[in-house]
Amino acid sequence: MSTLAVILIATGAGSLLSLLIAGVLALSARPAWVPVLVSYAIGALLGASLLEVLPEAVEMEGNVRTVGVALLGGILLFFLLEKLVLWRHCHDEVCEAHGGHGHDHGRSGLMITVGDTFHNFVDGVIIAGAFLVDFRLGVVTTLAIMSHEIPQEVGDFLILLHSGYSRTRALLINVLTALATLAGALLGYFALSMLEGWTPVLLGIAAASMLYVAMSDLIPGLHRRAEIHVTLQQLALIGLGVGTVALVGHLIGHGH
Repeated sequence: MSTLAVILIATGAGSLLSLLIAGVLALSARPAWVPVLVSYAIGALLGASLLEVLPEAVEMEGNVRTVGVALLGGILLFFLLEKLVLWRHCHDEVCEAHGGHGHDHGRSGLMITVGDTFHNFVDGVIIAGAFLVDFRLGVVTTLAIMSHEIPQEVGDFLILLHSGYSRTRALLINVLTALATLAGALLGYFALSMLEGWTPVLLGIAAASMLYVAMSDLIPGLHRRAEIHVTLQQLALIGLGVGTVALVGHLIGHGH
């Protein structure tokens, strides 16, 4: 089987599975499960970035500093991208208020859709880059991204429902945004095949994406519950996420 076929199957199956699980969780109205999924996703993202992606990038590049610069640049890039989404959102809210419409629920749904589409596209590029380096790295990266996508899709689905979308339409929108992952995977495959020397840099940026999402977007939400038993549960689930990534990597074995 060709590398492109593997990338498309992994991306498609990962997106479909994430959507199915998220849809079932959202429709069964169990929001209490989302923090559990978030804790697990944090562990998977940290494990994949620090145990798999970054070591692979350093091994390929042979220069820790180059990978470090890519990692730093990636973190700043994702900080700026998140700011742009926030600025655009605030600007649109002012426009809505000045226009006298008096509500922002539909606008929130639109912002979620645009942001999710872009995020999924980047995920597709990252998955393609990982598979081009090593099959094992591709599987681990897909697993980490899937684990993050499930709680994100549940949250997006609930926001769309709150914004006035019907359940069918909200699910359809989530399916359409998931197609951006396939588009990103295709672009990533063809672009990186031509720019092979840039792969370690992409891996550095991919690790930055995972670290940024885990530490900037997900971890702060866990601090809303400070009870000892909740904290211990969160730590256990983060450890389970890290352990899953390590186990999958070990079972598949090194591709080198």
